[in-house]
Amino acid sequence: MNQNRKIFEPDNTAVRTALWRALHIKVDANPLILEDDIGLKLIAPPEDWQQRPDMKFTKRLRASIVARSRYIEDFVTEQGRLGISQYVILGAGLDTFAQRRRDIASRLHLYEIDQPDTLTWKRQRLVELGFGIPGYLHFVPVNFETSSWWKELLKAGFDIRKPAVVACTGVTLYLTKEAIISTLKQIATLASGSTLAMTFYLPIGLLDEEDKPMQEIAEKGARAAGTPFVSFFTPHEILDLARETGYKEAKTISTSELEQLYFSGRTDNLTPASGEVFLLATT
Repeated sequence: MNQNRKIFEPDNTAVRTALWRALHIKVDANPLILEDDIGLKLIAPPEDWQQRPDMKFTKRLRASIVARSRYIEDFVTEQGRLGISQYVILGAGLDTFAQRRRDIASRLHLYEIDQPDTLTWKRQRLVELGFGIPGYLHFVPVNFETSSWWKELLKAGFDIRKPAVVACTGVTLYLTKEAIISTLKQIATLASGSTLAMTFYLPIGLLDEEDKPMQEIAEKGARAAGTPFVSFFTPHEILDLARETGYKEAKTISTSELEQLYFSGRTDNLTPASGEVFLLATT
């Protein structure tokens, strides 16, 4: 046995997000907004995982996660029917669209971009559990501090002549404004008809009152973990960024709009937290 074999671990944020999606199936009422327990199978956490503080006291955050995942999947499905054949997930984490929605994913080239450790671990677990790595799924490992995700995407076979959908959720919070602008400008160079779906975070003053204490706790925890929250934007500032970086059309999707789409008529008082806003921008 090789004692020096490196043990790969997934990013903690990716694990927490995947467990929130699984917890939705376990504890929330029907109709489910998203049915995703594959991440739970990959992680195989201890039996008491539902008692983790970040599971027990974060119902509204869980609702936000499943809503944004459902929105992205609905959008990608719609774009696939319109003929889009490339789907890029920037900061893919433990996304399981390729495994759960083979009917859609198998008609796309799907590029998952993330840190090398997370993607290596994910690949190993998919193989161990018998999911395999289908030909349409391309892992694009990138050390974001030293490498260009764009160059690595091209090396993985991405076709710049064809339009694509790019999804980027839960990432901008950790990036500087300069890094966000650079990313937006790069995506804006995609073939005409490409669309970006990216989430941004509101300043704490714009959150619903009930969400402010949790946000303060999250910010404190992020600083302690060495991954501080860096960037917050108002909806107006988000649209300004899109215009300044070269998009033809742009709009924001608010929490209240997601609530109307997916939470109307629920019996369990499940509602999403107010901190996240989608940018939907077209090249």
